[in-house]
Amino acid sequence: MRFLFVHQNFPGQFRHLAPALKRRGHDVEATAMRPEPMTEFDGLRVNSYRPARGSTQGVHPWVADLETKTIRAEAAFHNARALKARGFEPDAIVAHPGWGESLFLKEVWPNAKLGIYCEFYYRVHGIDTDFDPEFSTHDASVSCRLRMKNLNNDMHFSIADSGLSPTQWQASTFPPAFANRITVAHDGIDTDKLVPNPDVRLDLTTKNGPLTLTRGDEIVTFVVRDLEPYRGAHIFLRALPALLALRPNARVVIVGGDGVSYGAPRADGRSWKDALVEEVRPRISDADWVRVHFLGRVPYGDFMRVLALSRTHVYLTYPFVLSWSLLEAMSMGCAIVASDTAPLREAIVHGKTGLLVDFFDVEKLAATVADLLARPDLQRELGAAARAHACKTYDLTRVCLPQQIAWAESLR
Repeated sequence: MRFLFVHQNFPGQFRHLAPALKRRGHDVEATAMRPEPMTEFDGLRVNSYRPARGSTQGVHPWVADLETKTIRAEAAFHNARALKARGFEPDAIVAHPGWGESLFLKEVWPNAKLGIYCEFYYRVHGIDTDFDPEFSTHDASVSCRLRMKNLNNDMHFSIADSGLSPTQWQASTFPPAFANRITVAHDGIDTDKLVPNPDVRLDLTTKNGPLTLTRGDEIVTFVVRDLEPYRGAHIFLRALPALLALRPNARVVIVGGDGVSYGAPRADGRSWKDALVEEVRPRISDADWVRVHFLGRVPYGDFMRVLALSRTHVYLTYPFVLSWSLLEAMSMGCAIVASDTAPLREAIVHGKTGLLVDFFDVEKLAATVADLLARPDLQRELGAAARAHACKTYDLTRVCLPQQIAWAESLR
């Protein structure tokens, strides 16, 4: 078969699938709208392009998202016509439609099958938008804006032949009329690489001088892309005063940037981290505060070392896309304490592969983490079960990639 992969930041979620199809003898190319042009990835030809214009200043805010996606789709359309002019005729197009690029590709190749990556369908009620009362808006126009934002999804449903979603819960967010065309197969994690490491060491530079952490230390870890409410940063930081008091020898290692990945920025312009630290710091003594270590964003090797150090790993999220970091932590054998939200129930069985607590119960979170830190046997039991589940369900080479390949090859 001849495949065309479409992702605005290729390879994205297709990092493993596209090269695997080429290794199986298929003709595979990709397109990307990257700031820095890419011509090749893992032996694949990548056709980079850029939009011809930017978004309109002052356009109605409800249609701004659709206009941006249309501009990107137009650029992808013209790039596709150039590929067709040189004789490229794909049998199947595999696209992440989230930025709009695949909207008009069937106009160029009407006979090609289109498979789309189904990451998330926006809803006003029952998922993320109205989940957190502290930050939920009562503005009725939000429903109008989200309906317009979903137009890109809705327009793809009429042209897509099949969908691929990483989790059952994410697939369930899509309308039933299209959900029955979605195959669930996770992107996969490398469980052969992500293994427990009892000899791990992490060197830190602190205000009090150099510090080396090992598995002999009582380490609590919290890892997110950015410290923001969508990933429960406010809940975790508010749990610190009680947790540090309950566990006087514990150290808390926090990985995450100061920006915003999913939710909205603060109206006052400050980072969520700065505002939340200012909120909780008066309730934490100087002696306890030195046990909290903010690492910011770290290289992947340091990320793995952080997880390998963890006695208890905390993962919190709104009902939203599940982070790879949670599954990577499971593969590393971490004892998990996670929020009892819908995406987590698919990966964590309470009392078996981790512990679930109510997302908003700050006191319960602190008490659960403190109790788990005091029970090394339970840590080992939960960590081993978490790794076994990750290997059985989310292993890249033995589970997920074969499922994705089968899905892609079904686009005939």
